[in-house]
Amino acid sequence: MTLQGAALRAAATAPAEPFLTLDGVRKSYPGVVALSGFSMSVTPGEVIGLVGENGAGKSTLMKILGGIVAPDQGTITIDGVPRPALTVAESIAAGIAFVHQELNLFDNLDVAANVYIGREPRKGGWLRLVDEERQHAMVAPLLQRVGANFTPASRVAGLSLAQRQMVEIAKALSVGARLVILDEPTSSLPVAETDKLLDVIAGLKREGISVIFISHRLNEVERAADRVIILRDGLLAGSLGKAEIEHDRMVKLMIGRELRVQERGAGRQPGAVILSAKQVRTGTYPGHMVNLDLRRGEILGLAGLVGSGRTELARAMFGIDPIYGGHFELDGSRFRPTHAAAAVKRGIFLVPEDRKGEGILLDLPILENISLPNLPAHAHSFMVSRSAEAKTAATQRSNLDIKAPLLTTRTGSLSGGNQQKVVLGKWLAMAPKVIILDEPTRGIDIGAKAEIYKLMRALADAGVAVLMISSDMEEVIGVSDRIAVMHEGRISGILEQEQFTEENVLLLAVGKVLGERVG
Repeated sequence: MTLQGAALRAAATAPAEPFLTLDGVRKSYPGVVALSGFSMSVTPGEVIGLVGENGAGKSTLMKILGGIVAPDQGTITIDGVPRPALTVAESIAAGIAFVHQELNLFDNLDVAANVYIGREPRKGGWLRLVDEERQHAMVAPLLQRVGANFTPASRVAGLSLAQRQMVEIAKALSVGARLVILDEPTSSLPVAETDKLLDVIAGLKREGISVIFISHRLNEVERAADRVIILRDGLLAGSLGKAEIEHDRMVKLMIGRELRVQERGAGRQPGAVILSAKQVRTGTYPGHMVNLDLRRGEILGLAGLVGSGRTELARAMFGIDPIYGGHFELDGSRFRPTHAAAAVKRGIFLVPEDRKGEGILLDLPILENISLPNLPAHAHSFMVSRSAEAKTAATQRSNLDIKAPLLTTRTGSLSGGNQQKVVLGKWLAMAPKVIILDEPTRGIDIGAKAEIYKLMRALADAGVAVLMISSDMEEVIGVSDRIAVMHEGRISGILEQEQFTEENVLLLAVGKVLGERVG
Protein backbone atom coordinates (compact mmCIF):
# COMPACT_ATOMS: atom_id res chain seq x y z
CA MET A 1 0.00 0.00 0.00
CA THR A 2 1.30 3.44 -0.89
CA LEU A 3 1.82 6.14 1.71
CA GLN A 4 -1.01 8.13 0.10
CA GLY A 5 -3.35 5.11 0.31
CA ALA A 6 -2.43 4.48 3.94
CA ALA A 7 -3.09 8.11 4.77
CA LEU A 8 -6.50 8.00 3.09
CA ARG A 9 -7.42 4.80 4.93
CA ALA A 10 -6.32 6.25 8.27
CA ALA A 11 -8.36 9.38 7.60
CA ALA A 12 -11.43 7.28 6.77
CA THR A 13 -11.20 5.21 9.96
CA ALA A 14 -10.19 7.99 12.35
CA PRO A 15 -12.91 9.12 14.76
CA ALA A 16 -14.72 12.27 13.66
CA GLU A 17 -13.76 15.51 15.36
CA PRO A 18 -16.47 17.28 17.41
CA PHE A 19 -18.07 20.19 15.58
CA LEU A 20 -19.75 21.48 18.75
CA THR A 21 -18.19 21.72 22.20
CA LEU A 22 -19.40 23.22 25.47
CA ASP A 23 -16.72 23.83 28.09
CA GLY A 24 -17.36 24.87 31.69
CA VAL A 25 -20.83 26.28 30.97
CA ARG A 26 -22.59 27.75 34.00
CA LYS A 27 -26.03 29.33 34.30
CA SER A 28 -27.74 30.47 37.47
CA TYR A 29 -31.03 32.12 38.29
CA PRO A 30 -31.93 33.84 41.57
CA GLY A 31 -31.51 31.16 44.23
CA VAL A 32 -30.92 28.34 41.72
CA VAL A 33 -27.84 27.06 39.89
CA ALA A 34 -29.31 25.50 36.75
CA LEU A 35 -25.97 24.39 35.23
CA SER A 36 -22.63 24.28 36.99
CA GLY A 37 -19.45 23.88 34.96
CA PHE A 38 -21.06 21.64 32.35
CA SER A 39 -18.99 20.33 29.44
CA MET A 40 -19.88 18.15 26.46
CA SER A 41 -19.05 17.63 22.78
CA VAL A 42 -21.03 16.51 19.72
CA THR A 43 -19.51 14.72 16.74
CA PRO A 44 -21.17 14.28 13.33
CA GLY A 45 -23.58 11.35 13.11
CA GLU A 46 -23.67 10.73 16.86
CA VAL A 47 -26.86 10.01 18.82
CA ILE A 48 -26.54 11.33 22.37
CA GLY A 49 -29.11 10.43 25.00
CA LEU A 50 -29.62 13.27 27.49
CA VAL A 51 -31.36 12.18 30.67
CA GLY A 52 -32.03 13.59 34.10
CA GLU A 53 -34.87 14.33 36.46
CA ASN A 54 -37.02 17.42 36.00
CA GLY A 55 -34.96 20.36 37.24
CA ALA A 56 -31.64 18.66 36.45
CA GLY A 57 -30.68 21.34 33.91
CA LYS A 58 -31.75 19.80 30.58
CA SER A 59 -34.07 22.65 29.61
CA THR A 60 -31.46 25.29 30.47
CA LEU A 61 -28.89 23.47 28.36
CA MET A 62 -31.27 23.37 25.40
CA LYS A 63 -32.04 27.09 25.76
CA ILE A 64 -28.31 27.84 25.73
CA LEU A 65 -27.81 25.75 22.57
CA GLY A 66 -30.80 27.48 20.96
CA GLY A 67 -29.48 30.95 21.78
CA ILE A 68 -32.49 31.74 23.98
CA VAL A 69 -30.43 32.33 27.13
CA ALA A 70 -26.76 33.17 27.54
CA PRO A 71 -24.56 31.28 30.01
CA ASP A 72 -22.95 33.21 32.87
CA GLN A 73 -19.58 31.69 32.05
CA GLY A 74 -18.02 29.04 29.87
CA THR A 75 -17.31 28.66 26.17
CA ILE A 76 -19.32 27.34 23.22
CA THR A 77 -17.13 26.28 20.31
CA ILE A 78 -18.60 25.59 16.86
CA ASP A 79 -16.31 24.47 14.02
CA GLY A 80 -13.29 25.62 16.00
CA VAL A 81 -14.64 29.12 16.70
CA PRO A 82 -15.13 29.79 20.44
CA ARG A 83 -17.72 32.25 21.72
CA PRO A 84 -19.26 33.04 25.12
CA ALA A 85 -22.86 32.61 23.94
CA LEU A 86 -25.07 32.01 20.91
CA THR A 87 -27.84 34.15 19.54
CA VAL A 88 -30.89 32.47 18.04
CA ALA A 89 -29.67 33.42 14.55
CA GLU A 90 -26.20 31.98 15.24
CA SER A 91 -27.73 28.74 16.54
CA ILE A 92 -29.83 28.36 13.37
CA ALA A 93 -26.86 29.24 11.16
CA ALA A 94 -24.78 26.58 12.95
CA GLY A 95 -27.37 23.96 11.99
CA ILE A 96 -28.91 23.40 15.43
CA ALA A 97 -32.60 22.50 15.13
CA PHE A 98 -35.21 21.60 17.73
CA VAL A 99 -38.24 19.29 17.72
CA HIS A 100 -40.10 20.24 20.89
CA GLN A 101 -42.41 18.04 22.92
CA GLU A 102 -45.24 20.44 22.16
CA LEU A 103 -45.24 20.40 18.34
CA ASN A 104 -45.55 23.75 16.58
CA LEU A 105 -47.57 22.91 13.48
CA PHE A 106 -50.61 24.47 11.83
CA ASP A 107 -53.39 21.90 11.44
CA ASN A 108 -55.17 23.86 8.71
CA LEU A 109 -52.12 23.86 6.38
CA ASP A 110 -50.59 21.06 4.39
CA VAL A 111 -47.22 19.48 5.18
CA ALA A 112 -45.23 21.53 2.66
CA ALA A 113 -46.63 24.83 3.97
CA ASN A 114 -45.68 23.84 7.52
CA VAL A 115 -42.13 22.90 6.55
CA TYR A 116 -41.48 26.22 4.78
CA ILE A 117 -43.69 28.48 6.91
CA GLY A 118 -42.21 31.99 6.74
CA ARG A 119 -39.70 30.90 4.07
CA GLU A 120 -42.07 30.06 1.22
CA PRO A 121 -40.71 30.08 -2.35
CA ARG A 122 -42.45 32.83 -4.32
CA LYS A 123 -43.56 33.24 -7.89
CA GLY A 124 -42.55 36.25 -9.95
CA GLY A 125 -44.76 39.25 -10.48
CA TRP A 126 -45.92 42.01 -8.21
CA LEU A 127 -48.24 39.73 -6.16
CA ARG A 128 -45.36 37.46 -5.08
CA LEU A 129 -47.70 34.49 -4.57
CA VAL A 130 -46.48 31.30 -2.94
CA ASP A 131 -45.15 28.81 -5.50
CA GLU A 132 -46.92 25.75 -4.10
CA GLU A 133 -45.74 23.44 -6.87
CA ARG A 134 -42.08 24.24 -6.18
CA GLN A 135 -42.67 24.07 -2.41
CA HIS A 136 -44.13 20.57 -2.74
CA ALA A 137 -41.20 19.53 -4.94
CA MET A 138 -38.72 20.82 -2.34
CA VAL A 139 -40.43 18.98 0.51
CA ALA A 140 -40.87 15.60 -1.23
CA PRO A 141 -37.19 14.50 -0.89
CA LEU A 142 -37.15 15.64 2.74
CA LEU A 143 -40.11 13.37 3.51
CA GLN A 144 -38.39 10.56 1.67
CA ARG A 145 -35.31 11.02 3.87
CA VAL A 146 -37.38 10.54 7.06
CA GLY A 147 -39.32 7.59 5.63
CA ALA A 148 -42.67 9.36 5.65
CA ASN A 149 -45.72 7.54 4.31
CA PHE A 150 -47.60 10.77 3.49
CA THR A 151 -47.14 13.48 0.86
CA PRO A 152 -46.30 17.20 0.90
CA ALA A 153 -49.97 17.88 0.10
CA SER A 154 -51.26 15.95 3.15
CA ARG A 155 -53.13 18.05 5.69
CA VAL A 156 -51.41 18.10 9.07
CA ALA A 157 -54.80 17.76 10.81
CA GLY A 158 -55.03 14.20 9.48
CA LEU A 159 -51.57 13.07 10.63
CA SER A 160 -50.71 11.00 13.70
CA LEU A 161 -48.32 12.32 16.35
CA ALA A 162 -45.43 10.29 14.94
CA GLN A 163 -46.12 11.66 11.45
CA ARG A 164 -46.26 15.20 12.82
CA GLN A 165 -42.85 14.68 14.38
CA MET A 166 -41.57 13.58 10.97
CA VAL A 167 -42.85 16.91 9.62
CA GLU A 168 -40.89 18.75 12.32
CA ILE A 169 -37.76 16.74 11.48
CA ALA A 170 -38.26 17.48 7.77
CA LYS A 171 -38.49 21.17 8.71
CA ALA A 172 -35.15 20.84 10.52
CA LEU A 173 -33.58 19.17 7.49
CA SER A 174 -34.89 21.95 5.24
CA VAL A 175 -32.63 24.46 7.02
CA GLY A 176 -29.57 22.22 6.75
CA ALA A 177 -29.61 20.86 10.31
CA ARG A 178 -26.39 19.28 11.54
CA LEU A 179 -27.76 18.65 15.03
CA VAL A 180 -31.40 17.77 15.71
CA ILE A 181 -32.51 18.00 19.35
CA LEU A 182 -35.57 15.85 20.10
CA ASP A 183 -37.29 16.77 23.36
CA GLU A 184 -39.40 13.88 24.71
CA PRO A 185 -40.32 12.77 21.16
CA THR A 186 -41.90 9.47 22.22
CA SER A 187 -43.87 10.64 25.27
CA SER A 188 -47.19 10.51 23.40
CA LEU A 189 -46.42 7.55 21.12
CA PRO A 190 -47.40 3.89 21.38
CA VAL A 191 -44.83 1.19 20.68
CA ALA A 192 -45.38 0.85 16.91
CA GLU A 193 -45.02 4.59 16.24
CA THR A 194 -42.07 4.83 18.63
CA ASP A 195 -40.27 2.19 16.54
CA LYS A 196 -40.85 4.30 13.41
CA LEU A 197 -39.37 7.36 15.09
CA LEU A 198 -36.31 5.42 16.28
CA ASP A 199 -35.84 4.29 12.66
CA VAL A 200 -35.88 7.96 11.60
CA ILE A 201 -33.20 8.73 14.20
CA ALA A 202 -31.08 5.87 12.84
CA GLY A 203 -31.53 7.32 9.33
CA LEU A 204 -30.34 10.76 10.46
CA LYS A 205 -27.28 9.13 12.00
CA ARG A 206 -26.44 7.37 8.73
CA GLU A 207 -26.55 10.75 6.98
CA GLY A 208 -24.02 12.15 9.44
CA ILE A 209 -26.60 14.29 11.26
CA SER A 210 -26.17 14.33 15.05
CA VAL A 211 -29.11 13.85 17.41
CA ILE A 212 -29.60 14.76 21.06
CA PHE A 213 -32.41 12.52 22.29
CA ILE A 214 -34.04 13.73 25.53
CA SER A 215 -36.37 11.20 27.09
CA HIS A 216 -37.66 9.82 30.38
CA ARG A 217 -38.27 6.49 28.63
CA LEU A 218 -34.87 4.98 29.38
CA ASN A 219 -35.44 1.76 27.43
CA GLU A 220 -35.73 3.86 24.26
CA VAL A 221 -32.58 5.83 25.12
CA GLU A 222 -30.85 2.49 25.57
CA ARG A 223 -31.95 1.41 22.08
CA ALA A 224 -31.14 4.64 20.24
CA ALA A 225 -28.10 6.26 21.85
CA ASP A 226 -24.40 5.86 21.10
CA ARG A 227 -23.61 7.72 24.31
CA VAL A 228 -25.66 8.90 27.28
CA ILE A 229 -25.06 12.08 29.27
CA ILE A 230 -26.69 12.21 32.69
CA LEU A 231 -27.48 15.50 34.45
CA ARG A 232 -28.29 15.80 38.14
CA ASP A 233 -28.89 19.11 39.93
CA GLY A 234 -27.14 21.06 37.18
CA LEU A 235 -24.03 18.91 37.27
CA LEU A 236 -22.70 16.27 34.91
CA ALA A 237 -23.48 13.14 36.94
CA GLY A 238 -21.85 10.81 34.43
CA SER A 239 -21.45 9.72 30.83
CA LEU A 240 -21.99 6.19 29.53
CA GLY A 241 -20.51 4.74 26.35
CA LYS A 242 -22.50 2.41 24.08
CA ALA A 243 -21.41 -0.74 25.88
CA GLU A 244 -22.20 0.78 29.30
CA ILE A 245 -25.73 2.03 28.57
CA GLU A 246 -28.08 0.16 30.86
CA HIS A 247 -31.39 1.13 32.47
CA ASP A 248 -30.31 0.64 36.10
CA ARG A 249 -27.01 2.49 35.59
CA MET A 250 -28.82 5.49 34.12
CA VAL A 251 -31.32 5.53 36.98
CA LYS A 252 -28.61 5.37 39.64
CA LEU A 253 -26.70 8.26 38.05
CA MET A 254 -29.89 10.31 37.63
CA ILE A 255 -31.15 10.06 41.19
CA GLY A 256 -28.08 8.91 43.11
CA ARG A 257 -29.64 5.62 44.19
CA GLU A 258 -31.15 2.45 42.81
CA LEU A 259 -34.87 2.55 42.19
CA ARG A 260 -37.45 -0.21 41.96
CA VAL A 261 -40.00 0.84 39.36
CA GLN A 262 -42.45 -2.06 39.62
CA GLU A 263 -45.32 -1.47 42.00
CA ARG A 264 -47.55 -4.39 41.08
CA GLY A 265 -49.49 -6.01 43.91
CA ALA A 266 -48.16 -9.55 43.45
CA GLY A 267 -50.57 -12.19 44.70
CA ARG A 268 -53.20 -9.66 45.84
CA GLN A 269 -56.86 -10.45 45.30
CA PRO A 270 -58.96 -7.46 44.18
CA GLY A 271 -62.40 -6.83 45.62
CA ALA A 272 -65.82 -6.85 44.05
CA VAL A 273 -66.65 -5.15 40.76
CA ILE A 274 -67.39 -1.47 41.39
CA LEU A 275 -67.71 -0.03 37.86
CA SER A 276 -68.78 -1.82 34.69
CA ALA A 277 -69.19 -0.78 31.08
CA LYS A 278 -72.10 -2.71 29.58
CA GLN A 279 -72.14 -2.65 25.76
CA VAL A 280 -71.02 1.00 25.83
CA ARG A 281 -70.61 2.69 22.45
CA THR A 282 -68.64 5.93 22.16
CA GLY A 283 -68.40 8.42 19.30
CA THR A 284 -65.07 7.13 17.93
CA TYR A 285 -66.39 3.70 16.91
CA PRO A 286 -70.18 3.93 17.43
CA GLY A 287 -70.68 0.49 15.89
CA HIS A 288 -68.39 -1.24 18.41
CA MET A 289 -69.25 -1.98 22.04
CA VAL A 290 -67.10 -1.99 25.17
CA ASN A 291 -67.69 -4.47 28.00
CA LEU A 292 -65.32 -4.02 30.93
CA ASP A 293 -65.31 -4.59 34.71
CA LEU A 294 -63.20 -2.56 37.14
CA ARG A 295 -62.74 -3.97 40.64
CA ARG A 296 -62.12 -2.38 44.00
CA GLY A 297 -58.49 -2.42 45.06
CA GLU A 298 -56.97 -3.09 41.64
CA ILE A 299 -54.95 -1.18 39.08
CA LEU A 300 -56.40 -2.06 35.69
CA GLY A 301 -54.08 -1.03 32.87
CA LEU A 302 -55.83 0.01 29.67
CA ALA A 303 -53.52 -0.36 26.67
CA GLY A 304 -53.97 0.02 22.92
CA LEU A 305 -52.79 2.05 19.97
CA VAL A 306 -53.50 5.77 19.76
CA GLY A 307 -57.01 6.13 18.36
CA SER A 308 -58.23 2.79 19.73
CA GLY A 309 -60.82 4.53 21.90
CA ARG A 310 -59.12 4.43 25.32
CA THR A 311 -59.38 8.15 26.10
CA GLU A 312 -62.90 8.30 24.66
CA LEU A 313 -64.00 5.55 27.06
CA ALA A 314 -62.46 7.43 29.99
CA ARG A 315 -64.18 10.68 28.99
CA ALA A 316 -67.51 8.85 28.69
CA MET A 317 -67.07 7.32 32.16
CA PHE A 318 -66.46 10.81 33.53
CA GLY A 319 -69.44 12.32 31.74
CA ILE A 320 -67.49 14.62 29.41
CA ASP A 321 -68.50 12.86 26.18
CA PRO A 322 -71.90 11.26 25.50
CA ILE A 323 -72.33 7.56 24.88
CA TYR A 324 -74.35 6.25 21.93
CA GLY A 325 -75.53 3.01 23.44
CA GLY A 326 -75.23 0.81 26.49
CA HIS A 327 -74.70 2.03 30.03
CA PHE A 328 -72.40 1.94 33.04
CA GLU A 329 -73.07 0.30 36.38
CA LEU A 330 -71.65 1.68 39.63
CA ASP A 331 -71.92 -0.50 42.73
CA GLY A 332 -74.42 -2.67 40.84
CA SER A 333 -76.76 0.21 39.94
CA ARG A 334 -77.30 1.56 36.46
CA PHE A 335 -75.29 4.75 35.93
CA ARG A 336 -75.19 6.98 32.87
CA PRO A 337 -73.24 10.17 33.63
CA THR A 338 -74.62 13.10 31.66
CA HIS A 339 -71.93 15.52 32.80
CA ALA A 340 -68.72 15.52 34.83
CA ALA A 341 -70.45 16.85 37.96
CA ALA A 342 -72.61 13.72 38.07
CA ALA A 343 -69.50 11.51 37.97
CA VAL A 344 -67.75 13.57 40.66
CA LYS A 345 -70.82 13.35 42.89
CA ARG A 346 -70.65 9.54 42.64
CA GLY A 347 -66.90 9.41 43.40
CA ILE A 348 -65.56 8.90 39.86
CA PHE A 349 -62.63 11.18 39.07
CA LEU A 350 -60.49 11.70 35.96
CA VAL A 351 -56.86 12.79 35.73
CA PRO A 352 -56.81 13.80 32.04
CA GLU A 353 -54.15 13.15 29.43
CA ASP A 354 -53.59 16.88 28.93
CA ARG A 355 -52.97 17.98 32.51
CA LYS A 356 -52.00 21.53 31.53
CA GLY A 357 -54.99 22.11 29.29
CA GLU A 358 -57.65 20.15 31.19
CA GLY A 359 -56.36 19.12 34.61
CA ILE A 360 -55.22 22.35 36.27
CA LEU A 361 -55.44 26.10 35.89
CA LEU A 362 -51.82 27.11 35.42
CA ASP A 363 -52.24 30.71 36.59
CA LEU A 364 -53.97 29.80 39.86
CA PRO A 365 -52.03 28.95 43.03
CA ILE A 366 -51.76 25.39 44.31
CA LEU A 367 -54.35 25.77 47.06
CA GLU A 368 -57.02 27.10 44.67
CA ASN A 369 -56.46 24.29 42.17
CA ILE A 370 -56.86 21.70 44.94
CA SER A 371 -60.04 23.21 46.36
CA LEU A 372 -61.68 24.15 43.05
CA PRO A 373 -63.73 20.94 42.43
CA ASN A 374 -65.17 21.07 45.95
CA LEU A 375 -65.73 24.74 46.79
CA PRO A 376 -68.86 24.16 48.95
CA ALA A 377 -66.70 22.16 51.40
CA HIS A 378 -64.38 25.18 51.73
CA ALA A 379 -67.08 27.84 52.08
CA HIS A 380 -68.60 29.58 55.06
CA SER A 381 -71.69 31.76 54.63
CA PHE A 382 -71.39 31.41 50.86
CA MET A 383 -67.80 32.74 50.93
CA VAL A 384 -64.78 30.57 50.19
CA SER A 385 -62.57 30.34 53.26
CA ARG A 386 -58.90 30.87 52.49
CA SER A 387 -57.90 29.10 55.70
CA ALA A 388 -60.03 26.05 54.78
CA GLU A 389 -58.43 25.95 51.33
CA ALA A 390 -54.98 26.20 52.88
CA LYS A 391 -55.70 23.38 55.35
CA THR A 392 -56.81 20.98 52.60
CA ALA A 393 -53.94 21.96 50.33
CA ALA A 394 -51.39 21.57 53.15
CA THR A 395 -52.65 18.05 53.81
CA GLN A 396 -52.34 17.10 50.14
CA ARG A 397 -48.92 18.73 49.82
CA SER A 398 -47.71 16.64 52.76
CA ASN A 399 -49.36 13.41 51.60
CA LEU A 400 -48.14 13.73 48.00
CA ASP A 401 -44.82 15.46 48.70
CA ILE A 402 -45.65 18.36 46.37
CA LYS A 403 -42.43 20.32 46.07
CA ALA A 404 -43.25 24.04 46.17
CA PRO A 405 -42.08 26.88 48.39
CA LEU A 406 -45.62 28.06 49.23
CA LEU A 407 -49.21 26.92 48.77
CA THR A 408 -49.77 30.22 46.98
CA THR A 409 -47.12 29.32 44.38
CA ARG A 410 -48.43 29.55 40.83
CA THR A 411 -49.18 25.98 39.69
CA GLY A 412 -47.78 26.61 36.20
CA SER A 413 -44.32 27.21 37.69
CA LEU A 414 -44.09 23.66 39.07
CA SER A 415 -42.38 20.73 37.37
CA GLY A 416 -44.49 18.27 35.42
CA GLY A 417 -44.42 15.72 38.23
CA ASN A 418 -45.55 18.25 40.82
CA GLN A 419 -48.30 19.56 38.53
CA GLN A 420 -49.58 15.99 38.23
CA LYS A 421 -49.56 15.68 42.01
CA VAL A 422 -51.72 18.81 42.24
CA VAL A 423 -54.23 17.24 39.83
CA LEU A 424 -54.24 14.11 41.98
CA GLY A 425 -54.44 16.14 45.18
CA LYS A 426 -57.69 17.85 44.24
CA TRP A 427 -59.38 14.45 43.76
CA LEU A 428 -57.79 12.65 46.71
CA ALA A 429 -59.20 15.35 48.98
CA MET A 430 -62.67 14.11 47.94
CA ALA A 431 -62.40 10.37 48.82
CA PRO A 432 -62.54 8.72 45.36
CA LYS A 433 -64.20 5.39 44.65
CA VAL A 434 -62.83 5.21 41.11
CA ILE A 435 -59.92 7.21 39.73
CA ILE A 436 -59.09 7.21 36.02
CA LEU A 437 -55.52 8.17 35.13
CA ASP A 438 -54.95 8.94 31.44
CA GLU A 439 -51.20 8.83 30.65
CA PRO A 440 -50.35 9.62 34.30
CA THR A 441 -46.57 9.88 33.89
CA ARG A 442 -46.23 11.52 30.47
CA GLY A 443 -43.31 13.98 30.52
CA ILE A 444 -42.45 13.12 34.14
CA ASP A 445 -39.00 12.10 35.30
CA ILE A 446 -38.29 8.64 36.65
CA GLY A 447 -38.15 9.69 40.31
CA ALA A 448 -41.57 11.35 40.13
CA LYS A 449 -42.88 8.36 38.18
CA ALA A 450 -41.95 6.05 41.04
CA GLU A 451 -43.75 8.32 43.49
CA ILE A 452 -46.92 8.25 41.38
CA TYR A 453 -46.73 4.46 41.04
CA LYS A 454 -46.49 4.15 44.83
CA LEU A 455 -49.44 6.50 45.21
CA MET A 456 -51.51 4.43 42.75
CA ARG A 457 -50.66 1.29 44.70
CA ALA A 458 -51.58 2.96 47.99
CA LEU A 459 -54.95 3.97 46.52
CA ALA A 460 -55.59 0.41 45.36
CA ASP A 461 -54.55 -0.95 48.76
CA ALA A 462 -57.11 1.40 50.32
CA GLY A 463 -59.86 -0.11 48.14
CA VAL A 464 -59.97 2.52 45.37
CA ALA A 465 -60.40 1.19 41.83
CA VAL A 466 -57.68 2.61 39.57
CA LEU A 467 -58.00 2.63 35.77
CA MET A 468 -54.64 3.55 34.20
CA ILE A 469 -54.46 4.38 30.49
CA SER A 470 -50.88 4.31 29.25
CA SER A 471 -48.89 4.06 26.02
CA ASP A 472 -45.74 3.17 27.99
CA MET A 473 -45.38 -0.59 27.69
CA GLU A 474 -42.94 -0.86 30.59
CA GLU A 475 -45.39 1.06 32.78
CA VAL A 476 -48.43 -0.99 31.79
CA ILE A 477 -46.66 -4.29 32.44
CA GLY A 478 -44.84 -3.13 35.57
CA VAL A 479 -47.73 -1.48 37.42
CA SER A 480 -51.01 -3.16 36.41
CA ASP A 481 -52.78 -5.98 38.24
CA ARG A 482 -54.66 -6.80 35.01
CA ILE A 483 -54.33 -5.37 31.52
CA ALA A 484 -57.28 -4.68 29.22
CA VAL A 485 -56.35 -3.97 25.59
CA MET A 486 -58.49 -1.95 23.18
CA HIS A 487 -58.65 -2.21 19.41
CA GLU A 488 -60.98 -0.05 17.29
CA GLY A 489 -63.41 0.79 20.06
CA ARG A 490 -63.76 -2.60 21.73
CA ILE A 491 -61.88 -4.65 24.33
CA SER A 492 -59.83 -7.14 22.33
CA GLY A 493 -58.62 -9.05 25.37
CA ILE A 494 -57.86 -9.09 29.10
CA LEU A 495 -54.45 -10.26 30.32
CA GLU A 496 -53.77 -11.72 33.75
CA GLN A 497 -50.32 -11.26 35.30
CA GLU A 498 -48.91 -14.58 34.05
CA GLN A 499 -49.73 -13.41 30.49
CA PHE A 500 -47.99 -10.01 30.76
CA THR A 501 -45.61 -9.71 27.81
CA GLU A 502 -45.07 -6.96 25.26
CA GLU A 503 -45.89 -9.43 22.50
CA ASN A 504 -49.28 -10.28 24.01
CA VAL A 505 -50.20 -6.62 24.49
CA LEU A 506 -49.20 -5.78 20.92
CA LEU A 507 -51.09 -8.74 19.45
CA LEU A 508 -54.31 -7.62 21.11
CA ALA A 509 -53.64 -3.96 20.25
CA VAL A 510 -53.61 -4.76 16.52
CA GLY A 511 -56.72 -6.94 16.73
CA LYS A 512 -55.05 -10.36 16.77
CA VAL A 513 -55.68 -13.21 19.19
CA LEU A 514 -53.02 -14.55 21.54
CA GLY A 515 -50.71 -16.97 19.78
CA GLU A 516 -51.45 -15.52 16.32
CA ARG A 517 -48.54 -14.14 14.31
CA VAL A 518 -48.57 -10.53 13.18
CA GLY A 519 -48.05 -9.95 9.44
